[in-house]
Amino acid sequence: MDSSTFKEKYIPYHQKMFRVAYRLVEDVCDAEDLVQETYIKMWNKRDDLLLVDNAESYCITMLRNLCLDFIRSRARHPSQSSEDLQIADKVEIVSEIEQKEDILYVESLLKQLPEQQQQVIKLRHFDDCSSEEIEQIMGLTSVNVRVLLSRARKRIKELYNVSR
Repeated sequence: MDSSTFKEKYIPYHQKMFRVAYRLVEDVCDAEDLVQETYIKMWNKRDDLLLVDNAESYCITMLRNLCLDFIRSRARHPSQSSEDLQIADKVEIVSEIEQKEDILYVESLLKQLPEQQQQVIKLRHFDDCSSEEIEQIMGLTSVNVRVLLSRARKRIKELYNVSR
């Protein structure tokens, strides 16, 4: 990817990225630094960016991850002020919220699968059942369980890529 394509595709998200960073770190200078760091990382991975379907989502996700890393690193420093402690609490809350959102999102994807695929995925990944246990519970052969798991995972990936 050349610089003009990069600028055309990713620079328009600068203001939105800044707002997201500022909302997370609550400091103008740090927010701007994190946005710049995001652009640098993206530029260094510019060949991989050709495969990105949703440029805005990619920018925001990378920025959010950098912000959370930044907040965590600030929270680990020994000289913590009350403001730093509040930031650490905020990171914890953000992580919990993201985790809950992810769980709800995965559950919504699961509901779009056929019933047997839903059951196999839930037994395997939520109830930690082995393939043998799933065979016994559902009365299926090992081949059927593997095929159902494979198809369900593939469909979840497809649904995830379409919606994100």
